[in-house]
Amino acid sequence: MAKTAPAILLDRKDLTGPALRTFFRIADAWKLKEQQQMRLLGLDNRSTFQSWKRGAVGAIPKDALERISYILGIYKGLQILLPKSADDWIHKANSAPIFGGRSALDRMATGNVADLYVVRQYIDAQRG
Repeated sequence: MAKTAPAILLDRKDLTGPALRTFFRIADAWKLKEQQQMRLLGLDNRSTFQSWKRGAVGAIPKDALERISYILGIYKGLQILLPKSADDWIHKANSAPIFGGRSALDRMATGNVADLYVVRQYIDAQRG
């Protein structure tokens, strides 16, 4: 009988560094302002944001990891769907009903994790 590989269990502390580095690379690609980055991460404290940006944090909250996961999925989906204009798409007004004429970034930057989920679902649906 074949042996199965052991499950790798990563905790928030293990995921924090890679998650934040990925988030800030995406934020740079999307040319996000500091306030937009804070809203996407669900932060309202600038000093906490600056600590996270410097990597001076042991473990970020589960909510922040969930947010980054959605953002990574949105980024990846857009790179597949629109390889030449993916990073600009989030800033453009969108006539799809879930955006109501606003940009995807406007929807994502409400501060609600549910809006990140909705945008991620939209992108995944577009991919088919």
